[in-house]
This record gives sequence, structure tokens and C-alpha cells, in this order.
Amino acid sequence: MSVPHQDISPRGAPPAATVKPFQIRGRYFTAVALRPENGPLDQAFYAALDAQLRWNPHFFDGAPLILDLAQAPGLSRPAELRALTDCLRSRGLAVFGVQNATPEQISAAEDAGLITIASGKDAPLNMEGSTRPGPRREIPKKLRPPENRLITQPVRSGQTVVAEGGDLVVVGPVSSGAELIARGSIHVYGRLRGRAMAGAEGDETARIFCNSLDAELLAVAGLYRTNENLEPELLNRPVQVFLQNERLCVEALG
Repeated sequence: MSVPHQDISPRGAPPAATVKPFQIRGRYFTAVALRPENGPLDQAFYAALDAQLRWNPHFFDGAPLILDLAQAPGLSRPAELRALTDCLRSRGLAVFGVQNATPEQISAAEDAGLITIASGKDAPLNMEGSTRPGPRREIPKKLRPPENRLITQPVRSGQTVVAEGGDLVVVGPVSSGAELIARGSIHVYGRLRGRAMAGAEGDETARIFCNSLDAELLAVAGLYRTNENLEPELLNRPVQVFLQNERLCVEALG
């Protein structure tokens, strides 16, 4: 997009080149949703949160945080939401918005400097797997050929690698705090310790493969599990991750 500007070139001089001072680009990112239960956010709430942060600190590194208010309709006073936002930010959590909010909560969130976003796809986490809320999403046919991406070096903490058009192949380890995102499947020929999200545009046939599982988060087409929900016998083993009967399955290979 060009921005109009006044032409101050000397008379007779060739016109100045049009300057484009910015670009608008799409970006993939992972947002963690915190869903408080209805009731007062007392010391027990913050103690449980602090325990979770101590147990799994890298999971929240650099991840934007959304307050999911679906189970907390009573959390609607501006002062209470401001206090919660301040407490989360003081713990290094980058809270920026709310979802599943009532009109009163939307007003209180705006007062606290938070934005309201449309609800994304998520699922409860449990040892049996994740279930999908709502109707099954139909995947449109892709007319363009896949554009796979190959990475032949380690993916370090803080890096995000995206394969927007197809599969992502990483020949090497993926560090804690790193992030892999692919429209298709993800293949890691090494130790997977960061976050891996396959089927980013809703492809439920996508899979994740790795030589050694120690991931912080695994997701296929929006259904996810964190490392606290992975069976211990699957850790440090070759695995594949896939959707089956509306559940996210993690299965050992070999």
C-alpha cells in the first residue's frame, strides 16, 4: 500500500520513487488460554498458578496469554480484572485479551486495557486425549501444490519455524521454547522439546513425527496436549501424533 505524499522535487527533475513505509503480513502464533473457574480469585488461585509456573516454566516463555472467561461469568468488575491482569503480568505472563466474555466482562476488559477476540479452537486436556467442541470442520480442497520446508540445523529456543504451504522437516533437535508450525505434517529427526503444531489451517490428516519426544505442546488441527498430559512411557521415544475419532493420539513407533 502506498501512502500519498507531497512532491517537493525541483521543477523538471524526475519524480521521486514512491515510498512504502510499512508492510502488512500475516503471522502464526501460539496463544495460551487461562480459564479461571467462577468464584473469588483468592490466594489459593495464585498459589496453584505459581505451582504450575514452577513445574513447567518454559511452556509459557514468550507465549501470548488469553483469559478465557467461559467458566467465570461473575468475574466482571473492572477492578477485579485489572488486578488479575496486573498479577499475571507481574509473573511474566503476556496477557493481552479475553474470550468467551459477557457484555459486562467486555466492558471491564476494555477498562483493563485488554482486547476481545473471537474464540479459537481448543480442547480440554486429559490423559485419554482431547475432544473437539462443536461440529466437525470441513477442510476445503487445496488447489495449489504443497510447498514443503526443510531445516537442516537445530531449532533453538525462541525461534519459530513456519511451513505455510506444506510439511515441515527438521533434521536435528528442537530446543525448549522453540516453535514449529506447519500447514501439513511435521517431521523431526531429532529430539523434540519445544512446541509443534501441524495442520495449522485445519488439516485433520496432518501428523507429527519425532525421534525422541519431550515436547512442551503437541497440536494437530487445533487440538492439543501439553507435556503434563503425556504418558511417561512415551517420553524420550520415537512417536507419531495424529487425530483419530475426534481425539489427539500419541503413539510410540517401533
